[in-house]
Amino acid sequence: MFSFAGETMEEVVGLKLSVGRYSLAVAESCTGGLIAERLTSVPGASKFFVEGVVTYSNDAKIRTLGVEPILLLEHGAVSAEVAEAMAEGVRERAGTDFGLSVTGIAGPDGGSEEKPVGLVYIALADDAHTEHRKLMIPGDRHLIRWRTSQAALDLLRRRLI
Repeated sequence: MFSFAGETMEEVVGLKLSVGRYSLAVAESCTGGLIAERLTSVPGASKFFVEGVVTYSNDAKIRTLGVEPILLLEHGAVSAEVAEAMAEGVRERAGTDFGLSVTGIAGPDGGSEEKPVGLVYIALADDAHTEHRKLMIPGDRHLIRWRTSQAALDLLRRRLI
């Protein structure tokens, strides 16, 4: 439960960011900008939302977010290490209080036995520390992307409590 009056997750998060005067930047891979779209649908989002980037390719993760190539080589794009580097990279790039990132396999193709469809890593960075969550999200491509965006926003909401 995250709302008492029927607010959406993005509305709850937006209010908490605004009241705390915090700023946010997001780096998305498997969600393709869905988190940024949800946040910017909140009236007054310019008070807290600084920027969002979709770094779908490994080259974009390196070039745009400063993800070290060795992390991608050793762990793969869908990993805790890369998710954390993405969150830290977008936070540093934007100069924000928080950096939020997602990377995963939304399917229906691209999965393997080691990294199946639905495997997602979410990371959140601030000036104190960076944390991540590993999730196995069921559903089709649309549901995996939606549920990933919801879980990412909820991770931020919980940090703001």
